[in-house]
Amino acid sequence: MDLGKYGHLTYSTLVHPGDTWPEMWESLTTYVPRVKARLSPNKPFGVSLRLSNASANTLVNSAAERAKLKSFLADNDMYLYTVNAFPFGPFKNQVVKEQVYEPDWRGEDRTRYTMNVADILADCGGAHVDPSIQSPPLGFKPRVTGPDVVESYAANIRRLAVHLHKLRERTGRTVTLAVEPEPYCFLETTDETVHFFTQVLRSERSLTLLGKDLGMSAEDARAVLRRHIGTVYDICHQAVEFENISASLQKLVDNDIPVFKLQEAAAVQVPKVTPAAVNELRRWAESVYLTQTIEQRNGKLTRFLNLEDAIAAWEKDPSGEREWRIHFHVPVFLETLSEHFRTTRFAIAEALAFHKARPLSAQLEIETYTWDVLPQHLKTGDIVDYVTLELQWVMSQLQ
Repeated sequence: MDLGKYGHLTYSTLVHPGDTWPEMWESLTTYVPRVKARLSPNKPFGVSLRLSNASANTLVNSAAERAKLKSFLADNDMYLYTVNAFPFGPFKNQVVKEQVYEPDWRGEDRTRYTMNVADILADCGGAHVDPSIQSPPLGFKPRVTGPDVVESYAANIRRLAVHLHKLRERTGRTVTLAVEPEPYCFLETTDETVHFFTQVLRSERSLTLLGKDLGMSAEDARAVLRRHIGTVYDICHQAVEFENISASLQKLVDNDIPVFKLQEAAAVQVPKVTPAAVNELRRWAESVYLTQTIEQRNGKLTRFLNLEDAIAAWEKDPSGEREWRIHFHVPVFLETLSEHFRTTRFAIAEALAFHKARPLSAQLEIETYTWDVLPQHLKTGDIVDYVTLELQWVMSQLQ
């Protein structure tokens, strides 16, 4: 949906089955028209498409499949403005955990996959938007073993920037890459993200190398990077990091780092970790997805890869007061989850207030992909009801 100065708003089809193109096609044609009918019956509706590597290969190699996609969008008064190219392989109905970051940005597979998605968006994206590609935070932090790994990330991002620049020259379409900081990853905090952009990707050496590949000056190469390479700001992730959301967003603005997509997502907040709260949380711990948990205790942050690791640490030493924030996406229309824990919806409200006062992204998206693993009592109606309520809540914050 086009919200005028506040940008385009939709929901991520990552919530639906879509590990292959036939699965994604069925999800797209089954659910998205029903959401549009409720929220935007007489106006164009924006679409966020999940494309795995397998789906991207299908589309990039088949003009007929791309034509079918474009016809569906046109016939249903829809436009494609973003693709989730974060999970490379299967994402639903199996254990994913840290494999979701593989292959990371050091290798050819991730780079080629992203280039394919860019080519698809240049052909199928809405004519009035600059479509974005959502991508991982470069790599899983424990696998970043030295500066050579970081340089390989930067080198492949530069390769993609060259591809996007040439794609723009050839087609007139500006496609952008939006890397997404996430707990326990190389790009995790806002400060780490700023450092990578300003000290690594935009370093004098990096810009000189990019300029050489583009056949232009380093200063012109900087402009190419600024036009094509930025971030996805998932509000949930930075809330889990206990960051001040307004200050975090301002740092990105001050360092001229584009937010190509602002994602409205909420995490689980446990204001006070107690035996009763831990007992209730145990059923959340067995998830196919990572449940990165950050604990604030005596002014110190402690990071756990999964909720069960935080619970095990608490069992060894339950003394003292502590707060947990857990990377488990929950419905954004909920503020309270139970007697013992809440959501980080307050962070979404703060981010949207910042955006309302000073619009910083042309693309907004809800990404509560966890419908299939949510506790049953949190499922409100069917998936269309649930998505509709989320979109309505976000729209209410911008009115």
